[in-house]
Amino acid sequence: MISAGKKPLLNIRSLKEQVYEYIREEMHKGHLLPGSVINMDETSRMLGVSKTPLRDALLQLEMESFVTILPRRGVIVNPLSFEDIKNYYEIIGALESTALFLSRDNMKEATIKSMEKLCEGMRKALAEDNFDLYYDRNLKFHNTYLGACGNEALVKIVNNLKKRLYDFPRPESWLKEWEVASCGEHETLLEHLRQGRFEEAARFIRDVHWSYRVQERFIVRYYARAAGAGSEAPLKRP
Repeated sequence: MISAGKKPLLNIRSLKEQVYEYIREEMHKGHLLPGSVINMDETSRMLGVSKTPLRDALLQLEMESFVTILPRRGVIVNPLSFEDIKNYYEIIGALESTALFLSRDNMKEATIKSMEKLCEGMRKALAEDNFDLYYDRNLKFHNTYLGACGNEALVKIVNNLKKRLYDFPRPESWLKEWEVASCGEHETLLEHLRQGRFEEAARFIRDVHWSYRVQERFIVRYYARAAGAGSEAPLKRP
């Protein structure tokens, strides 16, 4: 039983989540590059928090492969290699393919209509050169059928892997050519779903949309630029 006025566990958790989001945002902005060392003493002083929420946040980041905690040596921001990206694409492709097939009984007309609207919104965002809006609608598009699959554990794994891919520092410019191609793939996927071809849709999402081999020409250009000068752990082709 929790006594009134005593909420230490909730406060600690809230603080830990704030620290977690702060560190992820620093990585996302490129302020913490691959190979960087996170000094716990300096970071806790700068944020004005104790080491407990900082350590808890770093443990979560380590579970998500963002950092490696080295005893008595500090915390290292992990590089994102092309081999990592290839592996993540294979796993996400396999899991999203499974999710699409599992969603077949929950894929109502309204669900497909929602995906169509998001696809139109992505095209509009591209026309306006609004990548942030495109990115948001792209995630919602995929989350629509992921949410319909009924397997929360699968969705959690996919979302954690996407964090690793998408929270890598973005370059100042983005590959519009890649996003235009991606929109075309979304429309092909929707056509399969409208026709009730769930096996074809599942194969398409795995063998085209999340195929490292198919997307490699874009991946190499985008992530090499995203790594940026000054990274201590440059990307290497698999």
